[in-house]
Amino acid sequence: MRHYIIRKCAQWALMLVFLWVFIPSFAQKSGGKVAEITGKVLDQSTNTPVSFASVAVLSDSGEIKGGSVANQDGSFRIRGTFKEKVFLEIQFIGYASYKTEVPLNSAGKTLKLGTILLSPEVEELDEVIVTAERSSIEQKADRKVINIGKDLATVGTSASDIMVNIPAVDIDQDGNLTMRGNENVRILIDGKPTNVSAAQLLRQIPSSSVKSIELITSPSAKFNPEGMSGIVNIVLKKNTQSGLNGNVNLGLSSGIKQRYNGALGLNYREGKVNLYGDYSFNAGRTPVRGKVSRSEDQSKEFWRSEGDRATHLYKLGLDLYLDKKNTISFYALRNNFDLEVMSSTDVQFSDRPDEIGQTYISGRENITTTYNLDFRHDFNSEGEKLELEIDHNSLKGSEETAFDVQTETSAIEYVDDLANNRTNLTVNLDYTKPLSKDIKLEIGAETRQQDIQNRYQTTNVNFLDGSYVFKRDIHSVYGNLSKRIQDDWFFQVGVRFEDYSIIGDFNQEGDINENETDHIFTVYPSAFITYTPQKNGAKNSYNLSYSRRVDRPGIDQINPIRVWSSFRITNVGNPSLIPQFTNSLEFSYSRNGKKGSLTSGVFYRRINDEITRFAFLDAENPGRILFSYNNYNSNSAYGFEVSGSYKLSKWWSVNASFDWYSREMRGVELGEEIAVNNSLYNFKMNHSFKVTDQLTLQLISLYRGANTNLQYLTKSYYFVNAGVRYNIAGGKGTLSISFNDVLKSQRFAFDATRPILQVGAFYRDTRVFVAGFTYNFGGNKYHSIKRKKRDKNEKRGGSFL
Repeated sequence: MRHYIIRKCAQWALMLVFLWVFIPSFAQKSGGKVAEITGKVLDQSTNTPVSFASVAVLSDSGEIKGGSVANQDGSFRIRGTFKEKVFLEIQFIGYASYKTEVPLNSAGKTLKLGTILLSPEVEELDEVIVTAERSSIEQKADRKVINIGKDLATVGTSASDIMVNIPAVDIDQDGNLTMRGNENVRILIDGKPTNVSAAQLLRQIPSSSVKSIELITSPSAKFNPEGMSGIVNIVLKKNTQSGLNGNVNLGLSSGIKQRYNGALGLNYREGKVNLYGDYSFNAGRTPVRGKVSRSEDQSKEFWRSEGDRATHLYKLGLDLYLDKKNTISFYALRNNFDLEVMSSTDVQFSDRPDEIGQTYISGRENITTTYNLDFRHDFNSEGEKLELEIDHNSLKGSEETAFDVQTETSAIEYVDDLANNRTNLTVNLDYTKPLSKDIKLEIGAETRQQDIQNRYQTTNVNFLDGSYVFKRDIHSVYGNLSKRIQDDWFFQVGVRFEDYSIIGDFNQEGDINENETDHIFTVYPSAFITYTPQKNGAKNSYNLSYSRRVDRPGIDQINPIRVWSSFRITNVGNPSLIPQFTNSLEFSYSRNGKKGSLTSGVFYRRINDEITRFAFLDAENPGRILFSYNNYNSNSAYGFEVSGSYKLSKWWSVNASFDWYSREMRGVELGEEIAVNNSLYNFKMNHSFKVTDQLTLQLISLYRGANTNLQYLTKSYYFVNAGVRYNIAGGKGTLSISFNDVLKSQRFAFDATRPILQVGAFYRDTRVFVAGFTYNFGGNKYHSIKRKKRDKNEKRGGSFL
């Protein structure tokens, strides 16, 4: 293993030498001397940087000859071959446009414009709406960025509704995310993980608070390597107004049952202090109906369930801008989650009058608390910076379930009591150093400590009490080296070294204790090549990337305590699971035009020691199915994606995406190895019709093809949603109404072949009427706020606003 690591590191070193020696010489031979225009954009009234201002070089006829976006400190640099009179134009929301002629007559000249002051448009700021009309897709070196416009921001009341329309991402009726047909995906909010489940958190975040969604399918070494499919990062809007301002969101979903959600966000910015707070809630009932038929014993199982949930999320944060070089940020977050489920299952037999059934009432409560402290020091205006972040979060959970089981010969009543406590501590240090105008070095270190304690107690004499303690320590260092050549080529290579160790201790009443330990040292390389020709305004971009990832078993996959799922299904973890490693290679192409954008790509993944879920007949409970997990041999997956947006006319725009994935799945059943080829495809389309400046109609549709795994075939399904949005109060407020699953066609249906033949379908409350209200208030002047940023595209602190 160590020889293999040394050999791989040597290969990467040779590749790095090749990139830095041969590529620059090739670029120099293929082009001439390049003129360079530099400057810095500041707010005229406050003398603070106007971060991310748009800077363009225009010909005398208005044709774009080059462009850039101002850095966080307001600086910009544009290079190109200019052989005619050109103009420089700078624009940013809340400021008057700036345009001037550039006295540059020949190539090869460097022109330093110095400080450029933008004048705030104070009188018009009350009418400025930051959200764009149309969503757009931007392909970057290591991620695809979907910038959320009004067409997607109001498709529903929460962030969970937006995810339905995002290419390459699927979200089921429980709010669980998958990417590229795989559930092994890491979910981040503003670049940060959380103990709050993704499904809960996405329901809490108002759709109008989402700025963009980043699909990081080939993350760099700077990211933690978890998640075979990659990372989905939800980037929230940051308030850039001085004074007191805020946002109110309310939503109602009405179908068979009613569900409610709402949020209030407040932000106060004055001088060097920024204080913000958020509160959001989500409550209501969700019914589920299902039917499962088994031909083997001529039985039909009828499932009826209703969950009554309530979640409350509180967040309070403070940013202190000590001076131009030092910033301290702190926030605290608390999430209270309560769920009560009432369920009944009846099994009827066609060849005999016997009937068995089970009812239960379950109460679950989770309290999640997070404390985050971040310190950032900017050494100079060239981009050298140091950032230290400390994050501690904990979860305290309990669940009590009362069962009543009726069979042909007996009646059993018992109570299960579960406790789940988790703590996570993460300390992260990042340092960025520009070695020259075109070369940048990033290095960092991170330590993570996780402690999980599960306890199970029951009054059922046939079951045993048990406990499971799991501890995990991960220590890592990383380095990234990037180089840009003539603004057309971008190269980055990186490597992350990680030391991973676990201790698991399972104790069950009357049994011998079981202990599991593991210690792994792993190298995670990554590489990116991006070609974006600046000619014709950088409309086309080509990306090639490679990365190594890992999927470490989750607590539900390794916890050996048996957990019921239904009257005939039990889940149990496998503490002997080991991590699975994935090598990913992908190529993508994107094009941006005046009326729309297009992005497409192909990928290939090679998976070692794949973790697969499998089912078998439970020897301890005849007639029941036991689900568990195991590691298998190497496997492959590959796929194709294409998505885009286009404005067909002034009043009609459309977003559409198609993706197809194929994966070979292997497993073992009754000692025999089995394999299936699983292919999955999805087609999504969103039409937006602008009737007036205030009124917009929407039509959303999705079709998901059938797919096969080791146990069953999931049948295809589709749905159509229709909606209307109306702007009020000069664009500060929005009213939205939609009718989801118009044709009542959304359901989960399957045909199972292993371990026994059975068919079934489950239906949720999907045909619903949804109403939403959003209003922004306060604030009368825009400033550039330099919130803490580990990386301007990776981690962004702040509130939900």
